[in-house]
Amino acid sequence: MSRKPSLNIPHPPARPGDAPDFDYVQISAAGAVERPEVNSSVRSMNHLTDDLVRVMDDEHAAVGPWDPQLDAGELQIGLRNMLLTRLFDAHMVRMQRQGKISFYMQSLGEEAISVAQAMALEPSDMLFPSYRNQGLQISRGRNLMELMCQCLSNTNDMCKGRQMPIMYHWERGNIFSVTGNLTVNYPQAVGWAMAAAIKGEDDIAAAWIGEGATAEADFHHALTFAAVYQAPVILNVVNNQWAISTFQGFAGGERRSFAARGPGYGIASIRVDGNDFLAVHAVTRWAAERARRGIGPALIEHVTYRAGAHSTSDDPSRYRPKDEFAAWPLGDPLQRLQSHMIRFHGWSEAKHSALTEELTDIVTGSWEDACSYGTMSEGPYLDHSELFEDVYKDMPNHLLEQRDELRRQLEED
Repeated sequence: MSRKPSLNIPHPPARPGDAPDFDYVQISAAGAVERPEVNSSVRSMNHLTDDLVRVMDDEHAAVGPWDPQLDAGELQIGLRNMLLTRLFDAHMVRMQRQGKISFYMQSLGEEAISVAQAMALEPSDMLFPSYRNQGLQISRGRNLMELMCQCLSNTNDMCKGRQMPIMYHWERGNIFSVTGNLTVNYPQAVGWAMAAAIKGEDDIAAAWIGEGATAEADFHHALTFAAVYQAPVILNVVNNQWAISTFQGFAGGERRSFAARGPGYGIASIRVDGNDFLAVHAVTRWAAERARRGIGPALIEHVTYRAGAHSTSDDPSRYRPKDEFAAWPLGDPLQRLQSHMIRFHGWSEAKHSALTEELTDIVTGSWEDACSYGTMSEGPYLDHSELFEDVYKDMPNHLLEQRDELRRQLEED
């Protein structure tokens, strides 16, 4: 019997009330995936778009050729920054629920990606983050108070109240602005990397998007330019299974991995366990060396899970099982690194509790410092005249007139 064409509508494996189902996630055994030479051809690495690079096994031991051989000190830095990111996120979500900030997006369950990658890159490399990469800021030493001020839109806000909360930037830390227009950072990162290559610099660029954003045209524009010009750039796809309430199948994840899109452009591409700090660090370091040596760009798909809501405006219980994160087969990235360090690097539950208490105090103190620059309900407030600045080098007459009129009205009031 002949078949007629039919329209495929992707369906998530589980909805509210169902048991979580992650059978669709293709997982390789820890340590089983080969580590190719940095200068390997793209054709010889196509299997890495289906395999999943993992280092930590079920007993939390580091196994296989991708083990980055990090020492105890480096691991403690990674653990500290991951834990600080999670505590910072939790505090800011509470502040939003109390009406003290208007909006927030946490990175719960995805902390290893930002922290491990920041540690594997050089401080001079340029980062083009998405909106769940606050771990990049923290790993590069950003004062939490400054991030909080941006969320408060107060007098110490680096965006001067002109951006939504969490859309940070940091010139001194070489971190580009977060933008709500998804995927525009991809071609920006490629362009920056091309410019660095033209100038003969050693620095590379790295950018992050979610898997849903791969459906945007900018994704394909960026891959084309990166491949044609062999730009020294790392393009990261954070596949956390959900683009707001839309399952990753709607972006094409049912057919092939998101990493599989890279070789079609001639770009080396790898799937990695995004909840394995060691694996993310190793793959990033491999890709960075490849880019820095002029061998070409890389596309990395981080297989992870968005444990929390998409944002404080979202209720994930309306579109997925409530207990899905507990069933995620790749576990919690923070707990996995903690267990690895306890077993092999002299860490302990007591040390972890002490670190948690220390970092909690830092978060609380940073919030108090941030509020001294103003809150949503209490001053000091931003100068209204700043509305007219940072658009033109020399302010035109019509804006000068509008600024003066606003000042007069405020004085009358």
